[in-house]
Amino acid sequence: MKGSAYVAIGVPVIAALATMHGTVPPHPGPLISVNQFGANIGITMALGVICAIPTIIIAGPLYGKFITPRLSVKPNQDLLNQYTNDNNENTQAPSTFIAFSTILVPVIMMLLHAIAGIFFGEKTLQYKIFEFFGSPIIAMFVGVLYAIIVLGYLKHRDTQKIRDALGSSLKPIAGIMLIIAGGGAFGQVLEDSGVGTAIVHLADNFSLSALLMGWVVAALLSISTGSATVGIVGATNLLYPLIQADPSINKELLTIAIGSGSLFFNYVNHGGFWLVKESFGMSMGETFKTITIVQSIVGICGLIMVLLLNAIIGLF
Repeated sequence: MKGSAYVAIGVPVIAALATMHGTVPPHPGPLISVNQFGANIGITMALGVICAIPTIIIAGPLYGKFITPRLSVKPNQDLLNQYTNDNNENTQAPSTFIAFSTILVPVIMMLLHAIAGIFFGEKTLQYKIFEFFGSPIIAMFVGVLYAIIVLGYLKHRDTQKIRDALGSSLKPIAGIMLIIAGGGAFGQVLEDSGVGTAIVHLADNFSLSALLMGWVVAALLSISTGSATVGIVGATNLLYPLIQADPSINKELLTIAIGSGSLFFNYVNHGGFWLVKESFGMSMGETFKTITIVQSIVGICGLIMVLLLNAIIGLF
């Protein structure tokens, strides 16, 4: 396989992962904005997917087709061995149905919660049931239990191996929780310093779009701190006073705009930049041409889609 073939595969994967991570719940960043703004998670997911489809196509296959002939890279051999070793347990892959159902179970539960609001009143028992099981925490918990059953016990995995797998997952989860906590603390400091109030006055005096402001603030925070999640959390805290001052702002689209902004210009102070560089064996310049450019395209296309959807929704 030619080295550039890895780029042809990697660029669309990076585009898809970045887009979904930043704009579609139940990923941590967008979920925080949804909860803080009081946005409808089902509508946010639906609009996020609508924004994601053209964004992924442009930043993934289209840009990948352009950049692939210009790069020739070879991934880290240890990474290749992890997925090519015939003795590796990872070769015992689940069926397509099991693989997709594991991912979609929590998503479907949250979407059913949103759909239930159309057919049942908010005070009915039926709606309360959907609301409980469709809440992000419960839906994700059910998704984990489902994965343990279908990928573990039904595959006759050893119980100890399942425990080890669950235990090993706590380390990266702890890191994410610390990042979110740090982002929340950082956002609170900015809010207490009066930045949020200043943003409200700025938007009022200059008639600035809240969606554009959310994107810019998230982008600046993400670039300066090196974390998309911190960018989302900080921007959410700063834009919250604007939501309170102007209830007409589309909370769902603002959530997506902030998520898109947090993805813009992923560079050397982002952990993902170095992950891609080392995994693919790229130089600094090659990494810039892939993850940095890809995520910048994702951020810009996401903003364009948000503004377009806002204009369309405003017609009705």
